[in-house]
Amino acid sequence: MTIKDLQPALVWNNFYGLTQCPRPSKHEEIVRAHILDWAKQRGIEAFADETGNIVMRVGATPGYENRKGIILQGHMDMVPQKTGDTVHDFLKDPIQTWIDGEWVKAKGTTLGADNGMGVAMGMAVLEDKSLKHGPVEVLVTYDEETGLTGAQNFKGGILKGDILLNLDSEDEQELCIGCAGGLDAVAEFKYKSKRAPEGYRTYALTVKGLSGGHSGMDISLYRANANKVIANALIPVMEKYGVKLAEVSGGSLRNAIPFEAQAEILVPEDKCAAVTRAIRKTFAQLTARYKESDPAMDCTIAPAERKAQWYIECQVAINALKAISACPSNVIRMSQSMSGLTETSINLAIVKSGKGKIVVSALLRSAVDESKMELANRVKYIFEAFGAKITFSGGYSGWIPKPDTPMIALLNDIHTRMFGKPMNVLATHGGLECALLGAKYPHWEMVSIGPTIMYPHSPDEKVNIKSVQNSWEFLKAILEAVPEK
Repeated sequence: MTIKDLQPALVWNNFYGLTQCPRPSKHEEIVRAHILDWAKQRGIEAFADETGNIVMRVGATPGYENRKGIILQGHMDMVPQKTGDTVHDFLKDPIQTWIDGEWVKAKGTTLGADNGMGVAMGMAVLEDKSLKHGPVEVLVTYDEETGLTGAQNFKGGILKGDILLNLDSEDEQELCIGCAGGLDAVAEFKYKSKRAPEGYRTYALTVKGLSGGHSGMDISLYRANANKVIANALIPVMEKYGVKLAEVSGGSLRNAIPFEAQAEILVPEDKCAAVTRAIRKTFAQLTARYKESDPAMDCTIAPAERKAQWYIECQVAINALKAISACPSNVIRMSQSMSGLTETSINLAIVKSGKGKIVVSALLRSAVDESKMELANRVKYIFEAFGAKITFSGGYSGWIPKPDTPMIALLNDIHTRMFGKPMNVLATHGGLECALLGAKYPHWEMVSIGPTIMYPHSPDEKVNIKSVQNSWEFLKAILEAVPEK
């Protein structure tokens, strides 16, 4: 059995088509062409704007011409993460899916259910002739995961509907009505490369097997950050034993908690035993500390396969590692108004050395603009104190919850009738495009729903099969119940 055999068939077949299209963020050419060709084959009006977003439309079914127009919205890109032993080229290879009991997973990579499942549902609505609905538009945005680029650049006046139904939530029981804003931070430490001296041996440090996860939804789980783990292991031996840093890297995406990191170091020949003992001791302490949140954490030090020829000038390397260690990468504050919701957080996402720079990238999130900027200043002061130049970009405000809108009441009534209980109405600490799109269409009512997806942005990502069926039936009922203009 494959996912093409699952029900509802239209949704799963559309999702299968998306899994065959490479679609990491900023590389959506293939999936965009696939969706536009799919629409053309079915006689569905469709076009792409200058940014790369796709808009598709179908008219109302007979008797529903006077209903309010609804916009179904998702994003075409996916987070390209894989395990260290998985061979996969996200620019060329399709996602290999498999069914594990009640779940659909991918083999060693992210699945792309975030947000391929939402896009697949929107496509299914457009082609299902049995549905009853008013005018429907489907907006599929470009590059959501690395900067909300499509939503940032989408223009007002293009869409005609009155209600935005975002399909990017990840729990079928939840009705999302608000989200956090975000801000990107990039710190750069400039260095001069020094030629490796005689009398040193090269060692490789590897941190892998961490749980990682979505830097919005999973940040409150206090999982280990691979970048901080490797920094905390290196600082003591660099200061005590004269170890030199040849290179360091960790993480790959701003909105994914880094679950792997690597470093190469030069160790004085007479200090090799002491350095390896010290690093292994630190690794053991960190493994014990995070044994509940990161049970598969695997940290090693071993002689490198090749000798490093250059190293990063020592003071810059130590300063960068100390800044990484000092900078928070976790929850800063929990919401005081919504129980269990993270208000403000930071993910120290990417560290990369090369070409005379150590670059550190972080994503700051907050539902409160003032708190976001206060955190930005804190991060700025830390990195500047250690000699880095720091810049901020891509800032956007959150989606402010409006709990008393008619659509929230309507969806809760439908859900109660269909499933015997109301939805859990909440806001998310993740970033949703509603915040940016709603600013350009202020008359919209906006809500977000979706099937149950666990561990997005990590190779453990999975989507619950039954929740897809439930979400589809729920979506059909919503379309039929949309009120008149």
